Amino acid sequence: MALRLVFMGTPDFAVPTFTELIIGPHEIACVYTQPPRRKGRGLAEEKSPVHVLAERHGLTVRTPVSLRSTDEQAAFAALAPDAAVVVAYGLLLPRVVLNAPRLGCFNLHASLLPRWRGAAPIQRAIMAGDKKTGVMVMRMEEGLDTGPVLMGEQLAVARKTYGELHDELKLTGAGLMARALAALEAGQVSETPQPAEGATYARKIENAETRIDWSRPAHALDCLIRGLSPRPGAWFEYRGERIKILFAEPVQGRGAPGEVLDGAMIACGEGALKPVSVQRAGRGKTDWDSFLRGFSLQRGERLG
Repeated sequence: MALRLVFMGTPDFAVPTFTELIIGPHEIACVYTQPPRRKGRGLAEEKSPVHVLAERHGLTVRTPVSLRSTDEQAAFAALAPDAAVVVAYGLLLPRVVLNAPRLGCFNLHASLLPRWRGAAPIQRAIMAGDKKTGVMVMRMEEGLDTGPVLMGEQLAVARKTYGELHDELKLTGAGLMARALAALEAGQVSETPQPAEGATYARKIENAETRIDWSRPAHALDCLIRGLSPRPGAWFEYRGERIKILFAEPVQGRGAPGEVLDGAMIACGEGALKPVSVQRAGRGKTDWDSFLRGFSLQRGERLG
């Protein structure tokens, strides 16, 4: 029998899983997503990608600012769901909500748990130089991403950017969640508790982290740049302007940190970086050679 589901998600990352549920055999009783946010110069309200897709399919949408009130908890329980599917929703689920669905609440998380629990698992995996990451479906508990794992799938990080890995993981995760729900429906799911060893926390990206510190080794800056590309973007300052580096190659080179070397390479604490694509403030992405035609960097100049 098909399951009666509540879907809870907000950003683009949640859309493929939500789409998989829409076209699948299950009934979506209600969709929960973050409230519309004011964006742009006119500060017009903008609905989340999940909200837009839900309305397109005529599904009921709720946008509470919190799930802690008794009224919101009663409204959730009244839906009588078999299960809740949660993908990057953005609100904490109190125990009353977690216990309301007959089978439980299940979260799609973009890391190989227990590594990188928390808000920014994809970025942190790349920034830390991890060789592999993945997606996992877990049963939700009150702890932060601590519940037992139903299924997982592993992917190589290689030299992917955050944007590339994000898009790969969201598609992989959609298929994984569909398989997990099928196993749950058939009563064939196996849950594996997370080990205590190896747990790390993927805190949100802070503005102070996005500025490139040229005293760091080139390989570390390569991970930083890819982990923040295309957003929020790792940047340096030159002639009073912030320049984002969206992709770069570690190369051989020696000089003072931030010094422009032959071939427009940039010296780091160890080795050097050759930018491949960059972005000026308020402009689109461009390749490094095109950028240099507008900014004639001279050998020996220092970047901030």
